[in-house]
Amino acid sequence: MSRVLIYLGKFAHMVLGYAAASLAASAFLNVVFLGVAGLISADIPPEVASGSMVFTIPFIALFVAYFGFVPAIVVMLLAELLGKRDWLFYALAGGFVALVFIGFAYQSGEGGFAYRDPLWPVSIIGSGLIGGIAYWFVTGRFAGALRDNSTSPAP
Repeated sequence: MSRVLIYLGKFAHMVLGYAAASLAASAFLNVVFLGVAGLISADIPPEVASGSMVFTIPFIALFVAYFGFVPAIVVMLLAELLGKRDWLFYALAGGFVALVFIGFAYQSGEGGFAYRDPLWPVSIIGSGLIGGIAYWFVTGRFAGALRDNSTSPAP
């Protein structure tokens, strides 16, 4: 019974890491697009930008988490099975998840995902990198901790 609780705790820890990654990726996207829209400048008080981010970061994080869920689950399970604990692996894995999202967006044929400006795919990949590092910071440093690392031969 205690082994089941340990695995449930690890699963909860992974969910917490995924939530942190989604929030970090959303914060990156918000800062980039507020800068592009000209809402972060010397003429506008910083309270305007920071006040809007209180609502938009968690709201956009819901979309980030939704669109990146399937490839992120594959990467998280692979990292857990392989016991990867370095931040570079998780940063590159976050970029890979973002690339998969961009590929799905291109394949969908939706007019809203037509990337005419190169800032869109680059900022999405950048948010994936930031999200991967945030996941590593919360959960990835402890990946593979539940594996039995004993090297003694079985009886």
